[in-house]
Amino acid sequence: MINEAISSILQQEAEAVRNIPITNGYEEAVTLIVKHVHELGGNLITSGMGKAGQIAMNIATTFCSTGTPAYFLHPSEAQHGDLGIVRKNDVMLLISNSGKTRELLELVELTRGLVPEMQFIVITGNPDSPLAAEATICLPTGAPKEVCPLGLTPTTSTTVMTVIGDLLVVGTMKRINFGYPDYAKRHHGGYLGSKSREQCKTGNK
Repeated sequence: MINEAISSILQQEAEAVRNIPITNGYEEAVTLIVKHVHELGGNLITSGMGKAGQIAMNIATTFCSTGTPAYFLHPSEAQHGDLGIVRKNDVMLLISNSGKTRELLELVELTRGLVPEMQFIVITGNPDSPLAAEATICLPTGAPKEVCPLGLTPTTSTTVMTVIGDLLVVGTMKRINFGYPDYAKRHHGGYLGSKSREQCKTGNK
């Protein structure tokens, strides 16, 4: 790839991030997560299919490492028994670019059969979709055009999904006053664990 092409792709990706709609939904989503996980003792459950599912999995692990218990539930495996891990105080974060993912719509239906009062946060490129209609809180991505030459492969869409996940993680960290000692307790090994312990020794909280 020539430098001009690389620069164009980077510009498109950056523009997509800048164009993520900023709504009150973020504050509401963080409040919902804090309430269910940190006040009621539930877990944050993330889910998605394909590339969106991989983003959902990453968001779950990032939440876990920053003090908010979370796990990824594969929507297909949920239909074969894994749904049993869902409890009444949990809250779900579902990700679908189209908002029409069959497995997620079925997951919503099945979850409500088990926990009728379940609350759903939905990240989607289509706020008028069936999945968005089921959401307690909908966080639209802005439906950016994919940088894939075919316009099909999840590229730009997964970039903005990741950023939206970061917004929720950071917002929750601030709300629960998650500090260096908390981080160090969850990162025994590796560079980040060492760095967080050093920050604790210097008096940072």
